[in-house]
Amino acid sequence: MGRVAGKIALVTGAASGLGQGAAEALAREGATVEVTDINREGGEAVVNKLGGASVFMLLDTRDEEQWKSVIAAAVKRFGRLDILVNNAGVPTAELIEETSLERWRSVMAINLDGVFLGVKYGMDAMKKTGGGSIINISSVAGLIGTARTATYSASKAGVKLLSKCAALECAELKYNIRVNSVHPGIIETPMASKVFEVLGQGDPAAGKKYLVDMHPIGRMGQIEDVANGILYLASDESSFVTGAELVIDGGLTAH
Repeated sequence: MGRVAGKIALVTGAASGLGQGAAEALAREGATVEVTDINREGGEAVVNKLGGASVFMLLDTRDEEQWKSVIAAAVKRFGRLDILVNNAGVPTAELIEETSLERWRSVMAINLDGVFLGVKYGMDAMKKTGGGSIINISSVAGLIGTARTATYSASKAGVKLLSKCAALECAELKYNIRVNSVHPGIIETPMASKVFEVLGQGDPAAGKKYLVDMHPIGRMGQIEDVANGILYLASDESSFVTGAELVIDGGLTAH
């Protein structure tokens, strides 16, 4: 208890999955969390579970005005923002030839534009109150290419390099803000369960086995595996870590 005690955190896409896991880990270790999502009911349920001073705010990460509002609300309510976890995102898997420009732009708006806006306004808030840690959730798909994932992979690769550039800018400008990216492998979330059936052609168990076999460590990742990595980057334990890629993938990209 206490690894991020007294810190103020904002987590996007926190109504479920990795975002919820990150919010719970941060709160457990002493942070006050501003839970944000487009899912009000789910987000409020997470806040009720966290207790304390944590709050929910509606946030569509594609909307610049909403970003301004939620950041301003955090600073007004709590006096500062110490931790920002840009987690909100959407998966996609389709052939390039079958991907419409509209679909491409839609995924980029959520997975990359939303992170850009978070970094932009998060930096502005943090630099005024002494600094902080920005953690951008990318993917192993941002490190390696695979068929049928061009749109998703391109968006997540963008998150990786955006994080590095932001880290260098913050260091050069002496903002005392660290920026890092996290690259999970395939994590067992409610979203992943939908993929099991598709890959197994109607047999979820077969689909899950296929994904498990992709990871040399012999299992799929769990939400807490990624949440623990986020917690490390949010804490002062990682005070010398910026511009880094934290890969949490059970050896998937180690080949």
